Amino acid sequence: MEQQAADVLLATRTALSQASALAVQYSFSLLGALILLVIGWTLAGFVSRWAYEGLSRIHGIDETLARFFTNVVRYALLILVFITVLGQFGVQTASIIAALGAAGLAIGLALQGTLQNIAAGIMLLILRPFRVGEYIETSSVAGTVREVGLFATELRTGDGLYRLAPNSTLWNTPITNFSREPTRQNDLKINISREDDLDLSMETLMGIARGNPRVLQSPVPSVFIDTLGDSTISLTLRYWAKTGDWWQVSRDMVKRVKLAFDEKGDPAAVRDGGNSALGQRSNGTAREKPTRQ
Repeated sequence: MEQQAADVLLATRTALSQASALAVQYSFSLLGALILLVIGWTLAGFVSRWAYEGLSRIHGIDETLARFFTNVVRYALLILVFITVLGQFGVQTASIIAALGAAGLAIGLALQGTLQNIAAGIMLLILRPFRVGEYIETSSVAGTVREVGLFATELRTGDGLYRLAPNSTLWNTPITNFSREPTRQNDLKINISREDDLDLSMETLMGIARGNPRVLQSPVPSVFIDTLGDSTISLTLRYWAKTGDWWQVSRDMVKRVKLAFDEKGDPAAVRDGGNSALGQRSNGTAREKPTRQ
């Protein structure tokens, strides 16, 4: 009995000694892990703010893009800190990194379409083929840009409808931006009879262009014979206007030409850009009036 009691007492002392050693060891590990977490969290916040301020100073970097890269830097640092903390407790970090790599590959394959939209969104934000408030048209969508996000772009159509376009569809197709250039050309065409006074008709068109204050005089407006028919002559009045005034000017010019030729008594079929005066816009452009938000 005395021998058994001694063995139990010895085992208890050994267990307490080992528990004390482990407690001391893991206490230091836990303290080191807490210190690493605090330092890492603070450092990640500082570096992310520094990165955001640096990106914001770069001309042409969009706010969305700056915040995206800032978050990437912050979470990358936090993941590095987390792996380092696990190493404090003797965890094999190489296996964790391999597992994270495999998980990242699986997620990338599962979200291939989404990642494609993100990549396209980054390129759109860097190259800036369009900005918020500009009217654009592609083969599949047209409207005024309301917001450019990392996944999709929000637009408002000419008739007031909301449209959401994935960035990949905008990046992989030609884009026509109707608002980017400060000035824009328009061709206004009329048909006159061969018996009508050609010089008078051309002078009338030039007078209308010079008399409209919203028609730019540089480049100088011009009038020329476009085509000759069996019984008619097609004249084209080519002029430039500010992009913001283009729609109103084009409608106003059709009205002025119609009234001027009615007053002179010259029969003329007025066409704006090769279409009927009641038709749509010229040169194959958008079918909807560009509007700014």
